[in-house]
Amino acid sequence: MKANPIRAALESSDVVITVGSGGVGKTTVAAALALRAAMEGQGSLVCTIDPARRLANALGLQALGNAETEISTATFANAGLAPRAPMRAMMLDMKRTWDELIERRAPPDKREKILNNRFYQSLSSALAGSQEYVAMEKLWELRTQRDYPLIVLDTPPTAHALDFLDAPNRILDFLDNDASKWLLTPAMAAGKFGLKLFNLGGSYVAKTIARFTGTETLQQLADFMLNISGMNEGFRERAHQTRALLEAETTSFVLVTGPMPERLDEAIYFHTLLQQNKMKVAAIVVNRVHSSVADSLWEEVARLPASAQAKFDQTLKENDHLARQDARGIAKLREACGATPLVLVPRFELDVHDLNGLYETSHWLWGDRHLDVAAPGQ
Repeated sequence: MKANPIRAALESSDVVITVGSGGVGKTTVAAALALRAAMEGQGSLVCTIDPARRLANALGLQALGNAETEISTATFANAGLAPRAPMRAMMLDMKRTWDELIERRAPPDKREKILNNRFYQSLSSALAGSQEYVAMEKLWELRTQRDYPLIVLDTPPTAHALDFLDAPNRILDFLDNDASKWLLTPAMAAGKFGLKLFNLGGSYVAKTIARFTGTETLQQLADFMLNISGMNEGFRERAHQTRALLEAETTSFVLVTGPMPERLDEAIYFHTLLQQNKMKVAAIVVNRVHSSVADSLWEEVARLPASAQAKFDQTLKENDHLARQDARGIAKLREACGATPLVLVPRFELDVHDLNGLYETSHWLWGDRHLDVAAPGQ
């Protein structure tokens, strides 16, 4: 019997990264994988970027923070579970992680200036790519400074696959952009006197931008670029180290998607990019798949009184239509993604909201249970 690809990935990896579009169940899959690893005797940490409280609630916690929290034996016992190894969880606080990064790397005389800079405060909480960058930074810290047998990273929800793979590079490009430095040189040189000291060459451009952003904002940006410029080499070196970690043989990616048409093209594109970037895709999880309608259900409805039969028959036909539609999507995904294994998780009647729901999900991920998928008819 062929080994389950996700089980094999967890047993051979020390980092597993769940990726995919938002709203497909990445956080649930990540938590279920970490839980199952702990149940099987492999200590785990799940690190989520999702700001929602549902993961904390599912793990029996009031809240998650930027430090690792161990799920207590009593919490597991209340759910009727007895893991053979510890499980921890944390929710990445983007602002706190950026601040810790600056506190570790900035020269002492620049540290407070950077932390108090308004542009830095926007960068550390809102700039596109910032969240993905600190996710990779935190992963590197956890992998190199902690001793977890397995780290499961739940990546930020992305509208496009490139948002995750390219975001750290976009941050580095911005911090080390020659055009930005040229543009801001007059502001840097002007110091507290502002635009009135700008020389010709930079004055017109700076004044034009200042009309839209305000002189103070431009000066804040200039101050930020000036104070952080000495850290660029360190940022670049860490980006290379993180890239090596993502490409390592002991790092596996689990791509999570749904079977609906609007998700499939994105998943196929993401899969192609991961492979092109030399990142190992252990499996594609197709989540919330409609199961085939069992023959016994059709037979049971056929035995109902005529007055009740029509309503139940219509319900089964609607479910059968959705199951066949999902099957067509799964077939398309299988054809496009070649040898990468697909792991199917059914659509549950209720949302996963507790440890038992996570453990139930893990049965399908681990290969204990298998989904009966309809023939992909029209």
